[in-house]
Formats: sequence, structure tokens, C-alpha cells
Amino acid sequence: MSTAASHDPERLRRPSGPRSLTLGETKVSFVPDGSVQLTARGWLPDAPDEVWTTHADHLDADGCFAAGVGGLLVERGDRALLIDAGFGPTAFPVEPGTPVGEIRTGGLVEGLAALGRTPDQVEAVAFTHLHVDHVGWAWQPAPGSDRPAFDQAAYLVAEPEWKQRDLLAAHGTSPEMVAALAPRVRTVADGEEVFPGVRVRLVPGHTPGHAAYVISGGGRRLIAFGDALHSPVQVGHPEWRAYPDHDGAQAAEHRRQLVAELQQPDTIGFGIHFADVVFGRVRVGPGGPVWQPVDA
Repeated sequence: MSTAASHDPERLRRPSGPRSLTLGETKVSFVPDGSVQLTARGWLPDAPDEVWTTHADHLDADGCFAAGVGGLLVERGDRALLIDAGFGPTAFPVEPGTPVGEIRTGGLVEGLAALGRTPDQVEAVAFTHLHVDHVGWAWQPAPGSDRPAFDQAAYLVAEPEWKQRDLLAAHGTSPEMVAALAPRVRTVADGEEVFPGVRVRLVPGHTPGHAAYVISGGGRRLIAFGDALHSPVQVGHPEWRAYPDHDGAQAAEHRRQLVAELQQPDTIGFGIHFADVVFGRVRVGPGGPVWQPVDA
């Protein structure tokens, strides 16, 4: 088993609800937007078929990863930053022959409200990358409005991601979506502090300018690594590329580095698609590195 969640194995087969941690004066909260099924064999095409017998605990009844979709709210005092903006109000049935199963999303704004925040209280949305399941509420009109939910926020995008935005159409982010984002985009650089205690780290591979965000406080740090990893099972197999990776070799190298870094003391990871174990640390078990959920 590649994830230390044996106390409640069902957590690996369901998307996460709201979860929060504190890092000193900073509070971080996963804000769910909904869920998407990712077919194991389609999403991780390099994994041998027999692996899914060993790792059946990661799969739902349809043989899919139950991946969550949403954003990470970072709060410090009265200020708030959101990392990624979910898919937005969407419902797609299963499309046979594709690596994506059923998609049901649209709960992010309600999730923010449950945390005591409205979209206009979010000063910036920082994107790990610009795939459709991370930009939804930032470009499409909010229900009952003709404006995006985060109309008053700055949109922070890693400079190489924005520079190569013409490549996004191949992954579903249309020119119309990009045009809707453009007026609010501010590009950011590797190492830049974009919010108190939050710094950009470039980890290209999944997309040309994919970024992680390192959040520090209270003697701990959290690495929100976006789609550098899609499932806890990859922690033990960083060589397994994900179906949409732009540069598989580069993505694998960054996964290896990330898995090693997440083994360091006082270091926590945030995997936005990691079922109901979105916060965790990496520990080395008898079979290699494993994802160990962190709930406080």
C-alpha cells in the first residue's frame, strides 16, 4: 500500500471535503469545487496493468482515482489569497475511451462562504497552471452574474506559463478562456513572494510554466504542488507520467525532487487532486516513499 491511510481506507476512494491547517499566523484551507474521475490506466499510462491489483485501494468502483477539484485558500489576518480556482459550474458524464470519467463541480464559492469569505475578499488568485480545472471560476461568469467570481482579484501566473499560453488549447483551455483571464493577469517569477509567507517555485513539466507555491509559517512549510503529482500512488513511482504532461521527462524529474523534499522535517504537501488526503507528508516505508495524511 503506497499511502498510510489504513485507519480509514475509504479516504483514498472519495474526494475531499473542506480541510484546514494552521501554519503559525497563516491558515490554509482546501475549498472543494467538486470531483472528477481519472481512469487509472488512462491517466497513468506508464504504470503496468498488474499495479492496479496491488493498489486497488486507490481506485473507486469504476477503476478510477476519485480526484478532488478546487482551490487552496490562504488566510493571514484580514487578507486572503486563493491558489487555483476549480473547474466552475460543470457536469460532464463519462466519455468512454477517454482518461477522464464523470465530472461534477461548482461548489467553490459556497465553500468559500462556509469559511467566512466572499470572492471579493480574495485579493489575488495564484495559479499553479492554466488547465481548465484550475481556472474555471476565474474566467466564466458566476451564477446570476455576467462577471467572473473573482472579478476584483489579480490573477498571478508564472511568466513562462503565460508566455507559452498558445499551447493551452491542446488541453482544453481555449483562446476565449485565455482572453477572459488576460485583463487581470500579472506574471510572477521564480522565488517571488506573492503574499506574506508565500513564494513561487517553478516546477515545469506538466505544463511549460507550471508553478508550486511554498507557504511558510509557525516553523512549518507547506508546498502546494498543483499537478506535479495527481495521486498518492505517484509518490512511490515518480517515474510514472500523467497523461496530460507536456514534458514527461521533465515532469518526472520534478516529481523525484518533490518527493525527496517532502521527506524533510516540518514539510507538508498539498495535493489538490489527492482524494480525501489532500494534506500530507512523505515518509519512507519498507517499500519506499509513502504519502501520510496530515490533519492538523
